[in-house]
Amino acid sequence: MLMEETNKASDQEQIKKSEDNIIYIHNDPVMQSAVDVLSSLGNKKQVILRAKGNSIPNAVAVANIITEKMLKGNSKVQKIKLDTESAPGIGRMLSTIEIILNKI
Repeated sequence: MLMEETNKASDQEQIKKSEDNIIYIHNDPVMQSAVDVLSSLGNKKQVILRAKGNSIPNAVAVANIITEKMLKGNSKVQKIKLDTESAPGIGRMLSTIEIILNKI
């Protein structure tokens, strides 16, 4: 029983640590978002960009600006995850994206 509680606590700590690395991209100016992401990457080795719906192109643009302009050769896109959420009862679908950026 104690082992299970220890595993649950460590799982919760990992989730909490990973949530610190998540940056939600909205319809803010792309360069402003890129500078925010760059400052986060200065403190961490990995940042996760998340966006929904009409904000997805902004997230892709921010990832490109970081990896191709600001930190060219010092960062890379580790993984891109695409998903769709559906609202219950309504049947409306909402696309989501998650882009994991690593500093090399």
